[in-house]
Amino acid sequence: MTDDSPQNDENAGEGLFPAPLAPAPEASASTAYRVLARKYRPKSFDELIGQDLMVRILTNAFELGRVHQAYMLTGVRGVGKTTTARILARALNYRLPSKDGHPEIDRPTVHMPELGEHCQAIIDSRHVDVIEMDAASHTGVDDVREIIEGARYKPAVARTKVYIIDEVHMLSKSAFNALLKTLEEPPEHVKFVFATTEIEKVPVTVRSRCLRFDLRRVEPAVLIAHLERICAAEKVSIEPEALALVARAAEGSVRDSLSLLDQAIAHGGAGRTIPADEVRAMLGLADKAQVIELFDAVMCGDLARAVENLRQQYDEGADPAQVLVEVAEFVHLITRVKIAPDASFSAAPPDEAKAAREYAAILGMAALNRSWQILMKGVVEARESARPLAAADMVLVRLAYAADLPTPDEALRKLGFGAPESGGAPAPARPPGRPAPAMSAAPRANFAADGGRAAVAQAVAAPQTAARAAFARLEDVIARAAAERDIQLKIMLERDVRLVRFEQGRVEFSLAPGGSTHLPQVLMRRLQEWTGERWIVALSSREGYPSIAERAGEQERERQRGVAADPLVRAVLDRFPGAEIISVRSPHESFAAPSSPESAEDIIYVDDDDAGDD
Repeated sequence: MTDDSPQNDENAGEGLFPAPLAPAPEASASTAYRVLARKYRPKSFDELIGQDLMVRILTNAFELGRVHQAYMLTGVRGVGKTTTARILARALNYRLPSKDGHPEIDRPTVHMPELGEHCQAIIDSRHVDVIEMDAASHTGVDDVREIIEGARYKPAVARTKVYIIDEVHMLSKSAFNALLKTLEEPPEHVKFVFATTEIEKVPVTVRSRCLRFDLRRVEPAVLIAHLERICAAEKVSIEPEALALVARAAEGSVRDSLSLLDQAIAHGGAGRTIPADEVRAMLGLADKAQVIELFDAVMCGDLARAVENLRQQYDEGADPAQVLVEVAEFVHLITRVKIAPDASFSAAPPDEAKAAREYAAILGMAALNRSWQILMKGVVEARESARPLAAADMVLVRLAYAADLPTPDEALRKLGFGAPESGGAPAPARPPGRPAPAMSAAPRANFAADGGRAAVAQAVAAPQTAARAAFARLEDVIARAAAERDIQLKIMLERDVRLVRFEQGRVEFSLAPGGSTHLPQVLMRRLQEWTGERWIVALSSREGYPSIAERAGEQERERQRGVAADPLVRAVLDRFPGAEIISVRSPHESFAAPSSPESAEDIIYVDDDDAGDD
């Protein structure tokens, strides 16, 4: 479908293409070329693609007579916000006189089979009652005052006066405040349609007064189908894979896809089929087969093959940073396949999905997560570097050697924490300077030739999990705290805990006077860390048994009372008035052995400041 009528260049290009599409007319020297984004701009809701939810809501609302006073259209660039606003303005003012036995249509409707009285003028952005304003260049309160003043007057010829404000988020704060009252209680003949790419910058007071529609990115399959129809209408021959590359590079933006298609048509020339290789070179994308080969080389630790692969892609015109992005996307696909192996991934080509399933069965989640993090940081480095190829090379080196890094449990074992690994033969020695492969190497078939890659023969064995601790009593927990050098927790357990109940997974105790109320939370975290299981640690209203420190103190006092009852000790205490027993030690606890160890079982230290020289 073509339209040779003049159009306003402002806000052009955010539309989607119509269905069905009529063949393009023959070009002539007197006809000015119009870009595809303008030439195939939709003129009705039936021609929109990818926005079915919005169309259904508007259809039901118009049929029920529930026409809102203001609409907010938001979404990324090129999904059709401004185009949808114009179609909505046409739907609000649609009027079709009766003819050929059909009744007159004079009400808001989304069903517009023919051009009505006001449709062509609205499509051309020249209708007197549909006022479009670009907020990027009209940001002040004076511009909004003109809207408020104009809203007082009824439309000149149409049923409804519609104000379309594009990029509304760029209005100033005072302009938004000036618009609030009119937006909340507009005259019956006035409707507002706002479009923005940054909805979070629009004040919530404005958003709450609007019916909001989030325009979605168009799915790749839908976008490819419509690109094929446009190529047929333009009599352009292009490979299906080339259209898939254009749709993927557009990232769901219809305007971007049409602009790239325009570029691809000009790049391919006349009278020939546009190949996918030329489109890939034009977009600076990497060959997917080479990307998978690069990923395979890095995961196998074959850095020479990986660096050579990247150099070859660079010589063919691929951007090094974009190559890293492609590898990261493949890692993401593998991760999704690993998480949901039964899910269908329609966006990925069959060959790529098959390779992802093979790698998902081999690589662990830790290796995939680490690869993603390294690649994402490497993309930023490659884009900001003055030498992107060298930066990308170093990212591949970092990624290959990351397989040599120990996992957290392995690092703990090397530091002496946890039980050593048991069983299994020791790992074979690796040549110096050679990174540890994330998977073992095996003969590989050419991905591009046979449409798949042979499965790698053997995966690296997953590290064994460190042995978990088991506690049967509180004393075991205190011993573990001492072994972990958590002295503060050890002292608190001995001094402040009056145990009520101790069993696997649950501890109840009351606090001794002065005990910290944060002790249950600290103990719960430590027990979960040491055992790998969830523990319930609770304070009890019961008094509980005496703490370990209290029992030790009572035992020491009982021992002193027993020693004080000894006749010899009593005689010494009587001989030195004011003397006290401060400590009782066994012979092996003393610093110097007694002269006659058999004559006394214990050594008594007596404190007497008034003993004198007697």
